[in-house]
Amino acid sequence: MMAALDAINQELGSDPDGLIRWALTQGQRPIVTTNFRPFEAVILHMVTQQRPDIPVVWMDHGYNTEATYRFADTLVKRLNLNLVSYIPRRTRAHREAVDGPMPGIDDPRHEAFTREVKLEPFERALREMAPDVWFTALRAEDTPERARMQPVSRNADGLLKVSPLLHWSAKGLYQYLQQHDLPNEFDYFDPTKVEAKRECGLHLQH
Repeated sequence: MMAALDAINQELGSDPDGLIRWALTQGQRPIVTTNFRPFEAVILHMVTQQRPDIPVVWMDHGYNTEATYRFADTLVKRLNLNLVSYIPRRTRAHREAVDGPMPGIDDPRHEAFTREVKLEPFERALREMAPDVWFTALRAEDTPERARMQPVSRNADGLLKVSPLLHWSAKGLYQYLQQHDLPNEFDYFDPTKVEAKRECGLHLQH
């Protein structure tokens, strides 16, 4: 199995369209996850060009910027996305009324906060949707952990994880947006990472 994935990584690791095409033949219930961060239009456009009705799963933690919410609405309309939102079991207003503002990354409560607003909703999405192929916009230059990842891998549960843009640079993504006249938005904030090169844990666990 690993040898087969190694061969696919060698052959299609730098061919996003070919990799997406191959991955879509590997399962019956593909999903693509998004957080509507900068350049997300690239992966969403690429995947929906080949599978227009693919579920686009968004873990909306409630701490996005106003610009991110507007950008999400724009992309949903522009690409006719089949958006499926997963939200924490408590609203942001409820959580903050009981526990106070978002804890900083050095606060011992931050791990529980990350689990509540991002990891638990994602695990719920996996249970309820039971995907067998997962497309993600991970890029090697995002964090040291991601730099060690492969475009295609299989997690402990057998889920095929596909990152067609893993080896792309910001310049390449920008050129793709220009070429396809796609929108972008840089006013973005992830409360579970805060710092750009920090992992939230979702991709380390899954």
